[in-house]
Amino acid sequence: MSTVAAPTGSENPLEAGLERLPVHPTTLVIFGATGDLAKRKLLPAIYNLAHEGALPERFNLIGVSRKDMPDDDYRQIARESIEEFSRTKVDEKVLDAVLSHVRYVSGTFDDASAYERLEEAADAYDEDAGIVFNRVFYLSTAPEFFPTIIAALGERGLGEHEDAEVRVVIEKPFGTTLAEALDLNRKVLDVFDEEQVFRIDHYLGKETVQNVLAFRFANGMFEPLWNRNFIDNVQITAAEDIGIGTRAGYYDKSGALRDLVQNHMLQLLTLLCMEPPVSFTADEVRGEKVKVLHAIAKPTPETVPSMAMRAQYGPGVAAGEDVSGYLEEDDVPEDTVTETFAALRLEVDNWRWAGVPFYLRTGKRLARKVTEIAVTLKPVPHLAFAQEGSVGVQPNQLILTVQPNEGVSLSLGAKIPGTRMRIRPVKMEFLYGSAFLSQSPEAYERLIMDAMRGDATLFTRNDEVEAQWRVCDPILEAWRDTPGPLATYASGSAGPEEADALLQNGTKWRAL
Repeated sequence: MSTVAAPTGSENPLEAGLERLPVHPTTLVIFGATGDLAKRKLLPAIYNLAHEGALPERFNLIGVSRKDMPDDDYRQIARESIEEFSRTKVDEKVLDAVLSHVRYVSGTFDDASAYERLEEAADAYDEDAGIVFNRVFYLSTAPEFFPTIIAALGERGLGEHEDAEVRVVIEKPFGTTLAEALDLNRKVLDVFDEEQVFRIDHYLGKETVQNVLAFRFANGMFEPLWNRNFIDNVQITAAEDIGIGTRAGYYDKSGALRDLVQNHMLQLLTLLCMEPPVSFTADEVRGEKVKVLHAIAKPTPETVPSMAMRAQYGPGVAAGEDVSGYLEEDDVPEDTVTETFAALRLEVDNWRWAGVPFYLRTGKRLARKVTEIAVTLKPVPHLAFAQEGSVGVQPNQLILTVQPNEGVSLSLGAKIPGTRMRIRPVKMEFLYGSAFLSQSPEAYERLIMDAMRGDATLFTRNDEVEAQWRVCDPILEAWRDTPGPLATYASGSAGPEEADALLQNGTKWRAL
């Protein structure tokens, strides 16, 4: 298929977006091709890659799902999904070119004949083009189908292909406990080598998450301060202002800790704390991240009550409207103790970070939607600036905002105009929207591209997933053994007051 050509000649560096890196001709197979994730994220991401000229010149897509339909019907589903959810205005010529290389295979995920038809469809692309395409299998299904699909691919011999690279992309959650993660890893590695496996965490595809590394390691002013001698504490917040909606079936089995802390938030923590890698290759970066996870003291039944807490949202006001509490939501069991809010205090027990508390909090139905990292430096010792009308010298803070307003801000103490020496905090800000003229690519665009290129830097390795579960599993077990009652907080609030007990040395949660 033809793709949009890369710009030539002089160009504005602020407009730089997705690089047009060489990618081997690829056939992408999406299991769960009619599901919500495929419609909202994956299909629009593929279109936008084509629109940016970033897809390989020869690219094919095979959708696999249970519903029986002809290729043309699936192409229409794909067209409607892209038109509704694409981040860019749809160019019909580009869309037609993408859809002309789409096929569909129906069948249940345990149906051996479906994998036979899948192999035939992939081989037909090779024969028509006269080349061998790389294969990327994307598991966009409910997690209970992961082992079934992996085993079926192995039985059909689709885990490898002569003269081509074969890769598998596995969505989260990768297990719901450490034992499940270990079992799933074993089953996956029975069929694929670790180098073929791409465990996806879409947070790692966000530009501002990657920018954590850029700000740390590309700026000499930050790295000398990035240690226990200068940093007082770190807060990582992932707050949502919405409730669970229609996801009660999934969410009540998951809860806030599994849904966000075990993956996204611990990933943010590792990027913030890791040592500089020798090079920014996949294994070097992930090796440093694993070291951070291993340095976190494993929670015990005795320590969990003092370092972790949970709560459920109750009735309240959100977006100016009265809303019900979690227990009143449709399909939520009336006696459930699933948490919609979780807060943790962790310590990274190594030379750089010993003694620095890391506070993590996430929750539904909070005051506003925001994901941010707040790094608070230790206060200056000089107190001469405390005068009437002065806020006083506040500790400097570096705020890295992942969403909704992507950027970085630094709070500094500045003099209030006038004859007296009065001080208040001011902000220096960098915002993605104003600093770069191009729109940031969606996380899935970057991650699909990396999977096709074979670059696993932004994907989690098997030992990384297991190390994350070793932090969270003891907390979940302790909560299971102490069933309640849970603390509550009003919808639209900043969360439960009980979370303040985790904070040390006069620290307060950042306002939402």
